[in-house]
Amino acid sequence: MAEREAPVPKMLAPCLLRRVVLTVPFVLVAALLLMEPVRSDQEAGTAIPAESRPCVDCHAFEFMQRALQDLKKTAYNLDTRTETLLLQVEKRNLCDCVAANLLN
Repeated sequence: MAEREAPVPKMLAPCLLRRVVLTVPFVLVAALLLMEPVRSDQEAGTAIPAESRPCVDCHAFEFMQRALQDLKKTAYNLDTRTETLLLQVEKRNLCDCVAANLLN
């Protein structure tokens, strides 16, 4: 006759379940505490030596220079356009004034 495993008593099942419920979070917390924290300056994958990495500050400075030049051009264009529109309005007002004087 083959031996049968004894069934888990009904009172033992809740005890095992409680033990599992308490053990799993404990193991997860312990694993998190034992892991080495990842520093923010570390990149995923292989580490790139500092000599071969681009100069972030240099690129940011160049980007800001280009953005400033673009803003200066935009400001100049807006200023020129505003002057042109003001001259057109003044010309139209003069023409309206002259036309009104001629009619009177």
